[in-house]
Amino acid sequence: MSPDHAWGPRRWAQNGAVRLAFDEFMPELGGEPLLIATGLGANRHWLPNGFCEQLVEHGFAVARYDQRDGGESTHLPPTAVRNPITALLARRGEAYTAEDMADDAIAVLDELGWSSAHVLGVSLGGAVAQRVALRHPDRVRSLISVDAVPGDVTGLRTLRYIRLGTLAKFARVKFPDNREGAVDAGVAVMKLLSSPNGEFDEAAVRAGLELNPDSGIHDQEAQSRQVGAQWSGPAITEITRPTLVVHGEDDPLIKPSAAHAIASRIPGSRLLLLPEVGHNLPENAWKPLAAAIRELADTNA
Repeated sequence: MSPDHAWGPRRWAQNGAVRLAFDEFMPELGGEPLLIATGLGANRHWLPNGFCEQLVEHGFAVARYDQRDGGESTHLPPTAVRNPITALLARRGEAYTAEDMADDAIAVLDELGWSSAHVLGVSLGGAVAQRVALRHPDRVRSLISVDAVPGDVTGLRTLRYIRLGTLAKFARVKFPDNREGAVDAGVAVMKLLSSPNGEFDEAAVRAGLELNPDSGIHDQEAQSRQVGAQWSGPAITEITRPTLVVHGEDDPLIKPSAAHAIASRIPGSRLLLLPEVGHNLPENAWKPLAAAIRELADTNA
């Protein structure tokens, strides 16, 4: 989670008026390009360094970026809908479309000089990654969707995959808009999203968050704009890229049935369920996930 010298310098990509922050993990090593899209409200520093190390060991060159309205990327003006739950149920987004968010990923690939890449998305980023594979199939070597809902499902249809009790708790996470508040909010969110069957090391989580006090994790207005972005493109049944669908068996926010639905609808896709994993990427998920991504890439090379 914490930034360190393994990451290259922050760089910028441009999609229209939106500027996107990104960086590369140990860029001097090279490897097969792999781009990672972050989740709702979260900046790119939430991605565990240990997981990136596993990906590098498996021969990948890793880049990560902040979604629009997250991290150091452009934050859009306020809209009338300022609650994520209300935005989720809205018929149309007020700020931008899901197509715009998919195109953000391509802008980052362009700036990296990557003609194509393996594309991995976590949570909201998983839905974005699915849409990138639909909208820009020639730029996607393989698709890895982690802890996500189907990318073509919006509005009320999304609710069948979401644990509403957890979503309500998530919406109630309110802390002061300062560094201390961001850390406290991060601890609360991480505890909420972790597997109830695993140990939660609050001291270690807090120490990591001290290095990454991300206010986006409780910025409901920005999250509303992200989750409110509507998709009007084709169904995920039209995805043609090799696909791995991943989900934590203990995910307290998104039901594993979402992963089953995605895998059943994308032709030839693989399903990986991770035991004792919640809506996050804990250490016990790193090795099996990295190995599965390597196998996907090798099988479809």
